[in-house]
Formats: sequence, C-alpha cells, structure tokens
Amino acid sequence: MKVFVIAGEPSGDKLGGAMMAGLKTLRPDVTFDGVGGALMQAEGLVSRFPMDELSVMGLAEILPKYRALKARIREMADAIIATQPDVLITIDSPDFCLRVAKLVKAKSDIRTVHYVAPTVWAWRAGRAAKMARHIDHVLALFPFEPKYMQAAGMDCDFVGHPVVAEPIATQAVADALGQGTVVLVLPGSRKGEVGRLAERFGIAVQQIAGQVPDAMFVIPTTSGVYDLVQEKTADWEVPVTVLPPDSPDKAGWFKRADVALAASGTVSLELAANGTPMVIAYDMSWLSRIIISRMLLVDTVTLVNLVSDTRVIPEFIGKNCVPSKIADAVMSVLDDPSRQNQAMTVTMERLGRGGEAPGLRAARAVLKRIEP
Repeated sequence: MKVFVIAGEPSGDKLGGAMMAGLKTLRPDVTFDGVGGALMQAEGLVSRFPMDELSVMGLAEILPKYRALKARIREMADAIIATQPDVLITIDSPDFCLRVAKLVKAKSDIRTVHYVAPTVWAWRAGRAAKMARHIDHVLALFPFEPKYMQAAGMDCDFVGHPVVAEPIATQAVADALGQGTVVLVLPGSRKGEVGRLAERFGIAVQQIAGQVPDAMFVIPTTSGVYDLVQEKTADWEVPVTVLPPDSPDKAGWFKRADVALAASGTVSLELAANGTPMVIAYDMSWLSRIIISRMLLVDTVTLVNLVSDTRVIPEFIGKNCVPSKIADAVMSVLDDPSRQNQAMTVTMERLGRGGEAPGLRAARAVLKRIEP
C-alpha cells in the first residue's frame, strides 16, 4: 500500500505522525512518500524537501516566497501523479495542500483525503463546496463537523482531537509546584496576538493581583513568541514567571493553575483536558474585526463552549476585550471554579477521551474508505 502524505506545519506533522503509526499497525505493508517534519519522518517518511518551506503564515511572509511555493505545488502534484499512490492525504495547511489536491484531481482519479475540516461552521461556509471539487474524504477533529462536509458532497469521519492523547501531569507533580493561587496567562502563540493582547492582559493581571495578594502569574510560551513575551511583560507592575518553550514544568503548571486567562484558540481544549477553568479574550485589527463580525456564523468562538454546547466559558472578543471586564470575569471564576467542570468533562468525552487514539482512528477511517 502506497500513501502520499503532505503536512506543512508542526501541528500537521504531529497529526501525520500519529496517523502514520496507526496505518503501520493496521497495514504493515504500507509505504510513505511526501513531505513532513521530524515526527512523520520518525514513522518512515523520507521528506521530499524540508517541511519548514511550507510553514509560512500571513501575506507579508508568503509574498516573497510565492514563486517558490507555487513551484512546490506543481512539483508535488507531478510527483503524486507519477507515483500513483493508493491515496493522497493532505494535512491542514489548506492554502498549499488543497492546491496540490486540485491539480492531482484534474489529471487523475487518485483518492484524496484532507485531515482537519475547515471551520465552515464558524465562517466562510462556501469553503466546503469549493473543497469538495477535489477532496473525496475529510477527517474531522470535532464531532459536529461531518454533517457540514457530507452536505457538500464529501465523505467525512470524526476521528477525535489530538488533545485527548496529550500527556497530563499528575496531581502530585502539580502540587509540588507550591501553594497559593496560580493564574495561568496565555496571550497567544503568534507574535501578532501577543502584540495586541499583552498590554490588556497586563492591566487585567494588575487588577487581579490587587484583589488576590497571594496570586502567582505564570506564562507558558511557544518558541516563536518567548522573546516577545519577555519583552512585553518586562514593564508589567506585577511579577510574572515566563516559562521557556521547553520548560519541563509546563504540564505541571497547566494542571496546577486555579484559573487561566487565555487568547482564543485550541489552548482552551488543552486547559479543559487539565480541568483548568478559564476566561477567554481576543482581539484583532480593526479591519479584521469588522470583516469577521459580519461573516461569523456562531455566537461563541470558544471551542469548549461549542463542543459542550454550553456557554459557561466567559469570553471577551473584539471591542469587549477590555481589561476591567476580563479581570472581573477571572475573579468570578475564582469564586466559583466548579461551574465550568461539567462543560470541560463533556468536551473531552465528545472529543474522544477514553476511546481509541485519534491517530489510529484516522488510519482506520482512511482504510475503511479505500480497502475492498
């Protein structure tokens, strides 16, 4: 069995590595070709070129590399058509991956699978119909996504979210980090997010500290924003502990925290996995705020709220991303942290906790659709 697989981001490499491990378990004769990072290469992929070439985001970053990326799209499509794999699996990175799939479908009948459904339930619903022109099968991370993909004409399987397979620190490890109230502060994993949110989060932290004298503020970071977070928090009036990306204590602090103030995103699922109550806040440029507010199809952007079908996680988005409101919400959560417990538990159950690992489920879903 020949599988051609493409990932363009570290998150996609993680999904791809787990799925490849699952495919090897179910089909020991499988071989891989394509592009991926260290985790996919550890499962037997010899990447045709470094995945880092595809890991670019934003107009300013993409424009200088446009010609090179366009050439890579053509190169990948030609390689797939030439090698005739049993299936092409593209993972996230839709700007690159779906263009490859489009070229492949124009010249072959190779089955195409895309891993991670587009968020058509939130905005730009038309993306599903466009995607269906050259994608046969979608592997979805959220249980409410298959109906949208199927309505557009694609096969779709919910395979579970990778957060349910992430290791969680024990309570003993968390307790060893000390006493007192711990507030986890997560201003984003991208520089633009940190730049927009750091000042407001800093003011909110100051207001919280005024009401909780024993509070300790801990900021886990990713490799791309560690230096910026240090710079942005240097003039905060409240001392904070900034964890480097490779900190061995990160998992312990997620478990230990009494509450988290976090930017909107998948980090809310990581917090839910640890049973850490949270307040979500986010803002964007004024133009993006106007455009997205007109296109948004849901009344909440917090994934825990969406998956649990509740609205118990407070969120402050756009013009409501105001420090005083955020601080008040954090204090309310500290006063009654148990209010979010059921929503977090339901979220993890619905995302697949306690069942088969997402990578193996993804592999099984792929095979189910292509094996006779």
